[in-house]
Amino acid sequence: MTVLSVSNLSKAFGGVKAVQDVAFSVAAGELLALIGPNGAGKSTCFNMLNGQLKPDSGIVNLLGRSLVGMKPRDIWRLGVGRTFQITATFNSMTVRENIQMALLSHHNALMSLWKPANGMYRDEAMVLLDRVSMADQSERPCGILAYGDIKRVELAIALANQPKLLLMDEPTAGMAPNERIALMALTAKLARQDNIAVLFTEHDMDVVFAQADRIIVLNRGKLIAEGNPVEVRANPEVQAVYLGSGATYAGEGH
Repeated sequence: MTVLSVSNLSKAFGGVKAVQDVAFSVAAGELLALIGPNGAGKSTCFNMLNGQLKPDSGIVNLLGRSLVGMKPRDIWRLGVGRTFQITATFNSMTVRENIQMALLSHHNALMSLWKPANGMYRDEAMVLLDRVSMADQSERPCGILAYGDIKRVELAIALANQPKLLLMDEPTAGMAPNERIALMALTAKLARQDNIAVLFTEHDMDVVFAQADRIIVLNRGKLIAEGNPVEVRANPEVQAVYLGSGATYAGEGH
């Protein structure tokens, strides 16, 4: 089932065409990697998908419903989660409390001041933490966690919204190589269990070729390649502008 469908997506800033007639789709349970050199248009594309930027033209449909012109929060309400390159947890709050805050927002209960927030959705929060292997650290403040653990908390926060589509912008930035593979392997497992469509950008090609089901490649705002990891790695244009000829990666057999 196609969750996200994008066609003829374009955005210019003055005379600079940041994204030009880009088209792709993401299916339920699929991990699609969006890669390309710096300045290729990846962030602009992402920001149009979740409402931070309005396209100059094009179609962005979530399960057949247009997202163009909608505000980020309204898009989030429809089931589009997002994680960012820079983590956004509340450092003074515990891991569990961070998840509870996400659940309170999901359930429209942030203004339920007559009921102590600390007692709301505790069990649901613990289930989510267990899914990302962080239940044993539920009472620790986020501010003292290792960076890789914070990324797992951020993933649990994104799952609190029960997303149909998860947008992940450089999810493994700042992590050690072994942590990167582990985080995206966990993301892939959860996405397939819950039929979540995942679109992610990533500079670590070992992560991309090991975990992505398909890859799309942007260069100077244009889509230059699309296919499975083997097809994309063998594409001469991709090698010329991004990968380099003869490149090999950990996921070569994927």
